[in-house]
Amino acid sequence: MFKQWFLMASLLLAGVLASAAADELQPWSFTVDGVARTALVSVPATAKTVSVPLVFVFHGHGGTARQAERNFHLEREWPEAIVVYMQGLNTPGQLTDSQGNRPGWQAALGEEGDRDLKFFDAVLARIKQDYTVDAKRIYGTGHSNGGSFTYLLWLARGGVFAAVAPSSAAAKYARQLPPKPALIMGGTHDPLVKFAWQQRTMDAVRELNGCSAAGEPWAGQCTIYPSTGGTPLATFIFPGGHVFNPAAPALIVKFFQEHPGTPGK
Repeated sequence: MFKQWFLMASLLLAGVLASAAADELQPWSFTVDGVARTALVSVPATAKTVSVPLVFVFHGHGGTARQAERNFHLEREWPEAIVVYMQGLNTPGQLTDSQGNRPGWQAALGEEGDRDLKFFDAVLARIKQDYTVDAKRIYGTGHSNGGSFTYLLWLARGGVFAAVAPSSAAAKYARQLPPKPALIMGGTHDPLVKFAWQQRTMDAVRELNGCSAAGEPWAGQCTIYPSTGGTPLATFIFPGGHVFNPAAPALIVKFFQEHPGTPGK
């Protein structure tokens, strides 16, 4: 009986702490090309005086910044980092919602007037102005359409990021990406972003990153393909569908922490 009570109390406390952490997120507002944009931001108390990491997180199509925080909760996994949960605008989807009735992210360069790239630029500029950011430790991650936008940022703003971690996404332009440490995550039974598409992206990234053909175990659940150029590919492949795996947040933070970068490369 005591063990059951203790377990229930522990779960309740964890839920309270998670809720408190979410409530501490700061709502930020921007105007980009005359359009109101928002983000939820977690800032450690040390960010004014100590050089801190910065992580951008992008929700999937139809999602919200708040939902992304509940799934990723990276500020709990990495409390020393500034974590930004960006909010998308209603956008036509590539695979669903062709009318654009739900929020998402531009899928290609020049699409939607590059409004999401401009939004990213505005948020990054404000954070650098207000806080002490370690330029060698800026990262991006997202799920589904947010993962696709992570790839697009890799293409368009590659020099900003030390490493990226897209989930359940693919990139037709993968062979145009600059070499970059990457953790790519996906389910083998994904009915939306076919795993074959994701696999082709992984193969292209492994090649452009100059990785070895043979992988090695990493973090217990993943495979990492070493690179002599310092741009390894790690993959977290699981027997699931189009979902953000609950094990992903800890893996993302571990990968990011192991891969500080060189600004501009």
